[in-house]
Amino acid sequence: MATEQIDISPRLAIPETEIVERFVRASGAGGQNVNKVSTAVELRFDIAASPSLPEPLRERLLARRDRRVTSEGVLVIDAQRFRTQDRNRQDARERLAAFIQASLSVPKARVATKPTHGSKLRRLDQKKERAQVKRGRSQRNWE
Repeated sequence: MATEQIDISPRLAIPETEIVERFVRASGAGGQNVNKVSTAVELRFDIAASPSLPEPLRERLLARRDRRVTSEGVLVIDAQRFRTQDRNRQDARERLAAFIQASLSVPKARVATKPTHGSKLRRLDQKKERAQVKRGRSQRNWE
């Protein structure tokens, strides 16, 4: 039997053994099932300790400012959009794949630039015009 895995890209897949899923009761609509069946899924993936992630990708994932990533480097995804446990489980896995895919591409380094001479002059001209408008509003010669 082959081990199950979540395919992120053609060269990257995460084995099921690295994912922890917990089923909890969902909040919101659900009719009579809402208080009886645990349909919501809490998926946990330890980014910091995952051996299947390349080091540069792991660093980019941990550097992201996302409230779903804990201080220990664990990604927590809560899925309760659907009424069935299976669909919520599938949704959580899709969101995990999307989260990792978003960090696959290396961001382009920003190149510092200087404002052009013309843009500096235009900015100063606008400031002078604005100052002239404001100066015209105050009337000093009251009688």
